[in-house]
Amino acid sequence: MVCTSLLKKASLVGAFFVFGVYAGTALAFCPAPGKLPSAKVQRVVDGDTLRLVDGRNVRLIGLNSPEMGRQGRSAEPFAEAARKRLQALIAASDGRVSLQYGQQAKDHYGRTLAHAYDSRGRNLEAQLLAEGLGYLVAVAPNLALVQCQQAAERSARQARAGLWQRSPVQAAEQLNSGGFALLQGQVERVERNGGGLWLEMGDSLVLHIAPRALGNFDLRAVQGLEGRKVEARGWVIDRSKRGGLRTGQARWMLPLTDKAMLEVLP
Repeated sequence: MVCTSLLKKASLVGAFFVFGVYAGTALAFCPAPGKLPSAKVQRVVDGDTLRLVDGRNVRLIGLNSPEMGRQGRSAEPFAEAARKRLQALIAASDGRVSLQYGQQAKDHYGRTLAHAYDSRGRNLEAQLLAEGLGYLVAVAPNLALVQCQQAAERSARQARAGLWQRSPVQAAEQLNSGGFALLQGQVERVERNGGGLWLEMGDSLVLHIAPRALGNFDLRAVQGLEGRKVEARGWVIDRSKRGGLRTGQARWMLPLTDKAMLEVLP
């Protein structure tokens, strides 16, 4: 028996006909690798998180959707659209998803990390990316679908779909808060030491590749980025809140987890 709350959302499928072109395109991205375990969904928490009837919370790998409004904060643009679209896709799949678990099976919140597919073998993260309802993220070791998810996001970006209607990319010098961000700027200096690789982006921002992540990058190429313009994405940390921020250090740090999170611009 299909979860009632999801059946109520079935009508949402028609409401999102505007995304049909992008959803059709998404069929080419990240098809299911074969027979996978299936699970019933209790509810969609947000655009990248599911609650299963067996009590597990599933965080979809490779997708970061806009944040829902919480604790007095307003929802980010397209957050509700992403959640409703995911609800509609699951409702159209009879309330069930097939799961391909990540090499790292759980995150530090205890959530199951997995790729999710509908009854026709379509990858749900790729569909949302292709419709402009989330950002690609790449965190080792769960990198199996990075390339096809990149292609899905690229198609939405080129079509200016969803959150790409207005560019979400910020100039590095405009950064004034932590959290997930897409940033663009010029690399002024590259330094390598025991703490990894550091790409200084002016006075206020540094991109950081930790020692454990160095193997995910072409180090020779990264060390040659001085003077080049780049676009980086990830979760920005306010180092002043940690204490011990030394004179001359950038306040904001963006840890880079994989080469897919850093693009060299023309």
